[in-house]
Amino acid sequence: MEKIEHLGIAVKNLAEAEKTYAAMLGVAPYKREAVETEGVITSFFKVGETKIELLEATSPESAIAKFIEKRGEGLHHIAYDVKDIRSEMKRLKEAGFIFTRDEPFRGADNKLVCFVHPKSVDGVLTELCQEIQ
Repeated sequence: MEKIEHLGIAVKNLAEAEKTYAAMLGVAPYKREAVETEGVITSFFKVGETKIELLEATSPESAIAKFIEKRGEGLHHIAYDVKDIRSEMKRLKEAGFIFTRDEPFRGADNKLVCFVHPKSVDGVLTELCQEIQ
């Protein structure tokens, strides 16, 4: 793993959250993107070398909607940048970690992503991200 790529924060209202984070961070979001397969709209802020990803559900069945219903708004996941997502998945599976899916998939911000189940990482949903070339 190379570095923390971003922190994902689940929000009920993306437009309002963008205002809050823009005021706090002193910068505007650089990108908004829908990830239809996951039922979310994302908004990204750059903070040094790390990003903050705000996530709003577009469907009541999405993982973000269920997360907010169960836990409320807040930190949803930590994402790590990796050079080779499949080799990292293999390494982690061999070490006993459990993934939410068997194969990586296209996520936001031009990334191939996968998630390590929170039960494997002390209750923290963990995302691996590889830049799509």
